[in-house]
Amino acid sequence: MSPLQRYLHPALLAASLLLAGCSSLIGGPRETPTIYAPEPALRVEPSWPAADWSLAVAHPGEAQMDDGPRIVVSPVPGELQVYRGALWARTPAEMVQDVVLRTLEDSGKLPLVARQGSGVSSDYRLLLEIRRFRAEYAGNASPAAVVEVNATLLHLRDQTVAGSRNFRQSQPAAGVAVAEVADAFAQALSALGHDVAGWSLQTGQAHTGQPHPSTPAR
Repeated sequence: MSPLQRYLHPALLAASLLLAGCSSLIGGPRETPTIYAPEPALRVEPSWPAADWSLAVAHPGEAQMDDGPRIVVSPVPGELQVYRGALWARTPAEMVQDVVLRTLEDSGKLPLVARQGSGVSSDYRLLLEIRRFRAEYAGNASPAAVVEVNATLLHLRDQTVAGSRNFRQSQPAAGVAVAEVADAFAQALSALGHDVAGWSLQTGQAHTGQPHPSTPAR
């Protein structure tokens, strides 16, 4: 071995070990994730009451594990995992807020409905808290898309709660494939938007018919 070879050999060995270490940290090549964007059908009822008050739909609060773009699955009760190589196009909070807002808009029962923070003043605010947004097997061969949301309707003038209710939808998937699970979430969101929108209109109308404290003089 020449003097140059003796000099280069330790350096080449160190470089090889460094590259091997970096490869283990990086984890090798990553697969391109599949992005799922459920498109829930909007369901409205002609029998819903027409209102003369305005409504702002707040951005929902989220359960920590169910937050973010990962699709959460519970293979057995008390255990949470995520589907590998699969992501939501939008967060659960964005999907829930959107389906409720669009259902109320399509109903034509309100003179104005908007997202909270849009700069539009409103008479009521709909607060939403996501408690579950996951696929659950619960001992079955195929999972069900479970969406659970707590809704609170707040009258802004006197800061009174017009009503509060928990909504839960469980839609069985046609199979175990992630695409089938995403379709089940679209159906669960459709039913949730229908139920929350109808309840909001009925609860708000019942509240407006009650006496309220007069606005204090400034």
